[in-house]
Amino acid sequence: MTPAELAEVVLSAAHAVFTDRGLDSSALPAQTVVERPRNPEHGDYASTLALQLSKKVGVPPRELATALAEQLGRAPGIKSVEIAGPGFLNIRLDAAAAGQLAKVIVEAGPEYGRSDTLAGQKINLEFVSANPTGPVHIGGVRWAAVGDALSRLLRATGADVGTEYYFNDAGSQIDRFARSLLAAAKGEPAPEDGYGGAYIAEIATEVRNRRPDVLERDDAAAQEVFRVEGVQLMFEEIKSSLRDFGVEFDTYFNEKDLHDRGELDQALARLREQGHVFESDGATWLRTTDFGDDKDRVLRKSNGEWTYFAADCAYYLDKRERGFDRVVIMLGADHHGYIGRMKAMAACFGDDPERNLEILIGQLVNLVRDGAPVRMSKRAGTVVTLEDLVDAIGVDASRYALARYSSDSPIDIDVELWTRATRDNPVYYVQYVAARTASVGRNAAEVGLTRGDAADFHAELLSHEKENELLKALAEFPAVVASAAELRGPHQVARYLERLAGAYHRFYDNCRILPRGDEEVTDLHRARLWLNDATRVVIANGLRLLGVSAPERM
Repeated sequence: MTPAELAEVVLSAAHAVFTDRGLDSSALPAQTVVERPRNPEHGDYASTLALQLSKKVGVPPRELATALAEQLGRAPGIKSVEIAGPGFLNIRLDAAAAGQLAKVIVEAGPEYGRSDTLAGQKINLEFVSANPTGPVHIGGVRWAAVGDALSRLLRATGADVGTEYYFNDAGSQIDRFARSLLAAAKGEPAPEDGYGGAYIAEIATEVRNRRPDVLERDDAAAQEVFRVEGVQLMFEEIKSSLRDFGVEFDTYFNEKDLHDRGELDQALARLREQGHVFESDGATWLRTTDFGDDKDRVLRKSNGEWTYFAADCAYYLDKRERGFDRVVIMLGADHHGYIGRMKAMAACFGDDPERNLEILIGQLVNLVRDGAPVRMSKRAGTVVTLEDLVDAIGVDASRYALARYSSDSPIDIDVELWTRATRDNPVYYVQYVAARTASVGRNAAEVGLTRGDAADFHAELLSHEKENELLKALAEFPAVVASAAELRGPHQVARYLERLAGAYHRFYDNCRILPRGDEEVTDLHRARLWLNDATRVVIANGLRLLGVSAPERM
């Protein structure tokens, strides 16, 4: 019996109680929730339904809980129901009902854990969005791992998600990048405010290979060639490295398109219509202080140039006009000050900033080797890049390590820990269960052990304490996925997988799955093989949500 099925049983019992007592059934919720009690000794599941309904129907909670417990006790699959405190219901399933979950999971396969809890939401999820002036640094890699995992979670819970990478190929940073390339091509030192690192020389050389005559032009013309060609080369490299990391975007959005299509003018016109634009000192301003910003923001400077904030406004409006009702933007730790102005901007457009715009801030990441932070990249010079991280610990470990912690917490990634083939390495600990469950399946086939037909599955035989513990852990998965999506926390999935791995290891150590020697294959062996295979399904489904592989061998 799954938690959702048990919740339906609880509601059915409540309907029966209300009918018997002549209570108003409209007070009953459309759905209820059963959850794991904090103390496993209290039962398999707990329900607070009696407490929720007591005031609505004027019946003391413990009296209502008593009636519910009596009704539930007659339901198939319920072993016992106890009343705790003011009216909590602690429910125990019989072994057959609990064990049926293994069959449910195996038959559902990749669909187990998916739901429609966020169905109807159309979400634009923007992450990474590093300017194409250098390789993706480790902070951006964190958003690549977390953002991609979050997109998978949102889709797994029914949301319509569009992932997006926004890149800026105009502005002062790109000018500095172009000047740095030109200087490298000439064999000159990088400009004082320019970019260093071996990658600059590599790109400059490639631009010269593409455009052999570039240095025959005057500096202004040559710089423009390096800007156009260099940005294209750098962005191709960024996309390639992200693709190798398992991250691809539905849309790569170019800021220049906003300017070329006149979308900044359109955004300004819309904001004027809303009455929040004013002129001062020759510049055009947005009165964001009307909506809690610490100061008003310039949209167009007195010299006629647009500001970055004006592009932010146009880009937000573009997303909304593409039909996204929620815009989620992931930004680095140094962008915390953007939250107030962006929320105010959404309000200036007439949107609800709490419903239509969500900004997530990610904290810093350090790569640590021998107890000390790795400060410099061999190639980028001043930062640790995506390639540096992958070279150090691999793609799977990188993605898992970055998604394992709440994004609002700074993290240190210890190279020694994340490359260790031991149980204290979290990704190894989880992937080892994936490999072990696959190995059990292969070994079972060799001795002629198969699960058999689902109709012949004897779920009631899964009565061992460690089997029950594992079944409880497997049952949590759908709720974990729903919570991780709703709270934007892929780390919940990683931590759950580690708990599940521990439950499986204890089951494996205490409950023999395969027959020994000439021992006859029994229904218990088959039932345990169902449970083994159910575990592999959930481990694989959870790792897939994090963009991490579930190996069959290690």
